[in-house]
Amino acid sequence: MKMTRDGDVFIARLTPRQVSAMYEALSYLSQQDYGDTQLTLLVGAGRETVDALVERLAVRHTESSDFRLTMEELHMVHSALTAVPLNFTGREGAFLEEPFNIRLGFYRENFDALAYAVVRTAAEA
Repeated sequence: MKMTRDGDVFIARLTPRQVSAMYEALSYLSQQDYGDTQLTLLVGAGRETVDALVERLAVRHTESSDFRLTMEELHMVHSALTAVPLNFTGREGAFLEEPFNIRLGFYRENFDALAYAVVRTAAEA
């Protein structure tokens, strides 16, 4: 991931897989039976704002593309990538990799690495 700044907006150069992971994380949380309060606590925004970003990320790309994202949108993406795995735990609190992978199409390590890259590249921008 590469990121530059244009005033208050970040321009993130994202691969199709990165866009897909962001989309899957945000759309998964948006589809849960969360009220605005819960969703805001999880990702920093209510359903309308989350759904607007999900819609922007839903466009399928075959090549890397630039996305203009605000700090708030980057926060939503980072929070979603780190919050979704909490929904895939067993009775003892252990992470359930297989259901996570089946539902989201990614491994947790992919989400963790992307969340780290969002913070790192935004700080460098």
